[in-house]
Amino acid sequence: MKSAFSSLMLELLTKNSKASTIQRNLDRVMSTGDAENLREVFHSFFASVPHDWYRKNQLSGFEGYYASVAYAYFASLGYQVIAEDTTNRGRIDLTIITKNSIWIFEFKVLSSGDKKGKSPLAQIQEKRYAEKYRSDGRPVIGVGVVFDPETRNIVSWETGR
Repeated sequence: MKSAFSSLMLELLTKNSKASTIQRNLDRVMSTGDAENLREVFHSFFASVPHDWYRKNQLSGFEGYYASVAYAYFASLGYQVIAEDTTNRGRIDLTIITKNSIWIFEFKVLSSGDKKGKSPLAQIQEKRYAEKYRSDGRPVIGVGVVFDPETRNIVSWETGR
């Protein structure tokens, strides 16, 4: 049920029937652990959200907006998705568990006048978020993503294991 709802949301977000193509691309890169191609898929996805959806609101300035969209994106494939995944050192923004790997995402949004932003990957590493999943045996991939509220897309993408 969650997967069907998320698929519908994905279709609505992209305003077209390319949802299945987007889902196939996402599944392919998640299955292979290909973090760099995942960046391309993500960037294309956020570029497909109609600009009218940002009119008269400040959604693009909130980390929770990007995390919620990503949640629906991954849940549409039936992955186990954990938002605000707690550890003994803090909260992971989003954890995605696939058959082959575990992905830990930390999101940030640039603040006014800031062109670089804080490193979300550094937060993953400093707070040792991956420790929670190390005994699982699957590779744990950390992904730090910084969004620009003006362009409404990714400005920084860092990965580490």
